[in-house]
Amino acid sequence: MTPETTGLLGIHHAALICSDYERSKDFYVRVLGLRILAENHRAERDSWKLDLALPDGGQLELFSFPSPPARPSRPEAQGLRHLAFRVAALEPFIERLASHGVACEPIRVDEYTGRRFTFFADPDDLPLELYEVG
Repeated sequence: MTPETTGLLGIHHAALICSDYERSKDFYVRVLGLRILAENHRAERDSWKLDLALPDGGQLELFSFPSPPARPSRPEAQGLRHLAFRVAALEPFIERLASHGVACEPIRVDEYTGRRFTFFADPDDLPLELYEVG
């Protein structure tokens, strides 16, 4: 199928809800290196919305809400499983994460594509993946 037949052109953004806005903002901006596009406080909802740019043109939206329920990660729950980022090489980004105290799981190889990948977590234990594309 093509964009002409499906109407879908790609993913515009993924939205994340965090428990501590400043902590998560620091993680996604300083640790992961994403650029801020816009930051807005929505007083009527007592909520922040942070728009972050991904290098490929996609975006992450980071939201805060008062007392959001925790997301079940283990055992795996129904719904969105994880968010994966493409990287040219795993090791430099794993080293970057380690320099900020973020641990990664051991590197694995995708049995279907032969590509290497690893998982780590954001401050709210949301599973994130680095997928090496070369």
